[in-house]
Amino acid sequence: MQPTALLSFILLAGSASAKTVFSAVSVNGVDQGHGVGVRVPSSNNPITDLTSNNIICNTNFITPVSQTVIPVKAGDKVTAQFHRTTAGYLGPDPADPLDPTNKGPIIAYLAQVPSATQSTVTGLEWFKIWQDGFNSTTHQWGSDVLFINGGNATFTIPSCLASGQYLLRAEAIALQQASSYPGAQFFMSCAQLSITGSSTPKTPATVSFPGAYTPTSPGIVTSVVGVTSYTPPGPSVFTC
Repeated sequence: MQPTALLSFILLAGSASAKTVFSAVSVNGVDQGHGVGVRVPSSNNPITDLTSNNIICNTNFITPVSQTVIPVKAGDKVTAQFHRTTAGYLGPDPADPLDPTNKGPIIAYLAQVPSATQSTVTGLEWFKIWQDGFNSTTHQWGSDVLFINGGNATFTIPSCLASGQYLLRAEAIALQQASSYPGAQFFMSCAQLSITGSSTPKTPATVSFPGAYTPTSPGIVTSVVGVTSYTPPGPSVFTC
């Protein structure tokens, strides 16, 4: 079997295990606790319909949903913790935080909201604050880095944000079956933050979910075999 064909076979074989869940947050290295301030879905199954409201924060959350709002400051380091199951880390597992054959980007968004614990998530204005797509030098995907880091995706809260309450949407996208639509698998949750921000904030450009991703967006229909470059879906990362 040729190397490219073998890689394709391995990726397809592992695609059924393309499952991961964002279920906890750390702030400046301090773990806030599993499910604390995070709307954790009751299943690790993917969302594949880009037109569904489930693409916003997922669906069928574990109840009771946490009412904690996590305090952070602009400029803080926040870590979204991913693990294979909705229960978080359960001990050594070769497929935790995700199956290492999974390939795709890891992305984080924020949306300012009147109340971070509000149940309504439709109609929000989201802006991208971080992404880890594909490194053409190391040939590592964001998912590879997530696996190496034990499920921890760490990024900085922009220093120029307005103070207020926000939802943090962190997602992993699995692309093994993304040669056509629907094929890409989306795993996301939303965390509830209260951000102490700048006295001179900047206003980011925003997008809506559903709508930010379409079947013709870059990075939605693609192949992970023999890839040399990759553009993650969605807008550019907001910078101050």
